[in-house]
Amino acid sequence: MSPDIDVLVLGGAGVDTIVYVPELPLPYADSYMIDSGIRARAGQTGDFVALGLAALGLRTHHLDFLGDDPEGDLVRALHRDRGIALTALPQPAGTKRAVNLVGPDGRRLSLYDTSRGRGDDRFPQDTLRALAGASRHVHVSITQPCADALPVLRAAGVGISTDLHNWDGENPYHEAFAYAADVVFVSAAALTDPEATMRRIAERGRAEVVVATAGADGAYLLSDGELTHVPAVTPPAPVVDSNGAGDSFASAFLFGRLSGEPPRRCAQYGAVAGAYACTVPATGTDAIGREELLARAAGARSGVL
Repeated sequence: MSPDIDVLVLGGAGVDTIVYVPELPLPYADSYMIDSGIRARAGQTGDFVALGLAALGLRTHHLDFLGDDPEGDLVRALHRDRGIALTALPQPAGTKRAVNLVGPDGRRLSLYDTSRGRGDDRFPQDTLRALAGASRHVHVSITQPCADALPVLRAAGVGISTDLHNWDGENPYHEAFAYAADVVFVSAAALTDPEATMRRIAERGRAEVVVATAGADGAYLLSDGELTHVPAVTPPAPVVDSNGAGDSFASAFLFGRLSGEPPRRCAQYGAVAGAYACTVPATGTDAIGREELLARAAGARSGVL
């Protein structure tokens, strides 16, 4: 029997409050007038990966804890409106939240509320096994309590990916994710030696592919021991916000991988989707569709873009 779910997304559901600021870092002042408004919208890393996967036509299911609160309602509405299956486990501490300060150049500073979770939270193993068993692949966010789910996922024999985000290569919290996944994404922003970190992940863990995204400098792909530079793709519109670019990259990469494409082609899909995400305002939630992704990737290969 073929799996009912293409990708199970684990964790990373929440709400961001977006504040456009005149510059980053923001100088101290008693107050600032925010003419563009201060807006809350559903969408943290797991939500954006799920959104990107669904926009590309993959059957997507999202599992995480949500509170019985207005923030949780926003997350549920996002999934309902986009047709993304959601299993929401009750979280008495409330739905995860963050405040994103976004500068004029699209850079952001995120402030995460770590109080909306409990140290003893665990995904019910029966639920986790059932969903993993029905899935072709699982993308694991690094939010708590996803690390404790990794042994169950490995026992289920399902493919695993994860995004370490701005890992510095030293924080031990990220290692469980880095060494358990078959596909590892990481931002190069905080790495002093991206290649060394990528090779360490591959040597110590199970990763078949490691990708380090580098913003406007493109990305670096480690596959079969070979490091390759993947050029950045010109965005289809002005860059307004980098929020969600890494999640979009991961979604498109996984689309390519599950379609049987080689790693280099998958990374090119990721570059196209990441560039598209940079044109979407932080207050919005949008992702590139399959037809546009394939067309823009073909254009990039032919030198049209």
